[in-house]
Amino acid sequence: MRLNVFLPHLAPGDSGAGLARAFLRRLGPTWEAAPLRRLAQALSLALFLVLFFYVAWPYGAKDYAALRESKEIVPAETFLALDPLVSLSTAVAARAWVWTLVWAAAVLAVSLAVPRGFCGYVCPLGTLADLFDWVLGRRAARLHLRRDGWWRHLRYFALVIAMAAAAMGVLVAGFAAAMPVLVRGMAFIGGPLQMGIAKGWYLVPPVGAGEIVSIVLFAAVLALGIFGPRFWCRCLCPSGAVFSAANLARLTERRVEPTCTSCGRCAAACVFGAIEPDFTTRASDCTFCQTCGGVCPVGAIEFVPRWRAQAGGPAAAPSPRPCAAVSTVTERGVAASPDARVSRRGFLGLLGVAVGGGAGGVAAVFGVRAASPALAAPPVRPPGSVPEPEFLRMCIRCGACFQACPNSVVQPMGLGGGLDRLWTPAVVANWSGCEPTCNNCGHVCPTGAIRALAMDEKRACRMGLAVVDKQTCLPFVGFEGTCRLCYDECRAAGYNAIEFMRINVETDTDGKPIEGTGTLVPVVIAEKCVGCGLCQTRCYKINVVTKRLLEDTAIRIEAGPGKEDRLMRGSYLALREAERRERQERQPAAPATYLPEFLR
Repeated sequence: MRLNVFLPHLAPGDSGAGLARAFLRRLGPTWEAAPLRRLAQALSLALFLVLFFYVAWPYGAKDYAALRESKEIVPAETFLALDPLVSLSTAVAARAWVWTLVWAAAVLAVSLAVPRGFCGYVCPLGTLADLFDWVLGRRAARLHLRRDGWWRHLRYFALVIAMAAAAMGVLVAGFAAAMPVLVRGMAFIGGPLQMGIAKGWYLVPPVGAGEIVSIVLFAAVLALGIFGPRFWCRCLCPSGAVFSAANLARLTERRVEPTCTSCGRCAAACVFGAIEPDFTTRASDCTFCQTCGGVCPVGAIEFVPRWRAQAGGPAAAPSPRPCAAVSTVTERGVAASPDARVSRRGFLGLLGVAVGGGAGGVAAVFGVRAASPALAAPPVRPPGSVPEPEFLRMCIRCGACFQACPNSVVQPMGLGGGLDRLWTPAVVANWSGCEPTCNNCGHVCPTGAIRALAMDEKRACRMGLAVVDKQTCLPFVGFEGTCRLCYDECRAAGYNAIEFMRINVETDTDGKPIEGTGTLVPVVIAEKCVGCGLCQTRCYKINVVTKRLLEDTAIRIEAGPGKEDRLMRGSYLALREAERRERQERQPAAPATYLPEFLR
């Protein structure tokens, strides 16, 4: 049984090279050798771009949740869910079940038949790396490092560090895992470009130091191609290291027939450096792309079940023969074989370095967390966010919620919040408020750090509490005129959490209030307020930016104990109902709020 999906090699003058083959040859040698793999890559990249720039793009109708559901034939977070490192590290760090573990198990199960197939066929970051190598990387061939060196094992170090940190309750995998790096790069580069071109540049939030760091990291992942094709994927990607480890249980194998002529074309075509000098396979690196089979001029390469590859006999691999085509030159100019395998002692040494580095990395993260500057106030998290300790252990900083959020209400925290909060989402109500018809952020979150809420649950979820600054609020300070911006905005959103009442009311000789006296001021009804921030946005945009009546907004959303709901599970509607019953038992008849005629 053969599992070949490559096209057998044909010389340019061979008969049988039809129009389709000629077209593939014009696209490139890898297209001709393994067209199904290249087609799978192209389709995966196209699907990722559609999910990110179309499905997760929230504009087109005011009912944002219904719009997303109408477009979401494939879940917007599909590629994030397919990265097993995201699921594994999050589950370990949070000590909780993460729904994407099912996806991770499915991907790893498929990888048993198609070893490291996600890297070779599906990963859109890898496809972008291939494109970069094609456009620029090949022009820097003189900078290429030899394919086999100590740097090949760095991805295992990164994996050990990520999992060791997760075991200690610190989630750092999102900083370097393949899909979070890509999605975050798109969120900080592609998202603002899309917003500026489609809606207007004035709607693009200012770029902070945190975003710049992420953009530089994303650019560095692609720029590493100057050191060799797929350098990031081969040497540094911790997500790839997960698949390399899974290759130990692979069910299929690359096999070389005795007819091999040692031409070296297969080794030259393998961008992952998975072919040894004797043309056998370094299984931990092989992505089953089968390009090597397509370029072999004598058809000496087959892909078969593993037990057949190990059976020997006529189909056994050829005896080791040096391959001049893949020998490289060291810094001293001496020819060196890429077969610089690590000895058992060397492997134990590398493992020790990885564990030590992991422990050091975790200690550094904890140290940075301990030394992080104290925030002036707790950040306001998106609606449905789990409690803050669990949130920091579950949020992978992927940036999907930034793209799916209308009007950029949810923005990334920068370096000022400390390393443990870097790139985590927070509500910036001065920029915009949370739309009443939107629950997108929770539905694109791949780990459950933001819970996927139904609309009625989302509207009952308190993410903060509006607090009026009595020292600056225009009605409180006796502003001449009527300011009702916060009141009108809250009414329009349907929350009705702000009412006007009179203070400093004069009384007659009998102690009765004199109608028409006193000052009308806005008061927040705490049990109705969900902290959407629309009132703050309105006050800031009009009184601060446009009219310049204030230096800062006079109503602000605050988070913290008693001001927000942060549940791991359970219903927010049930929570509101329980609070209502408790209020009724404690205070059966609440006094009516006075409303003047112009507000009725």
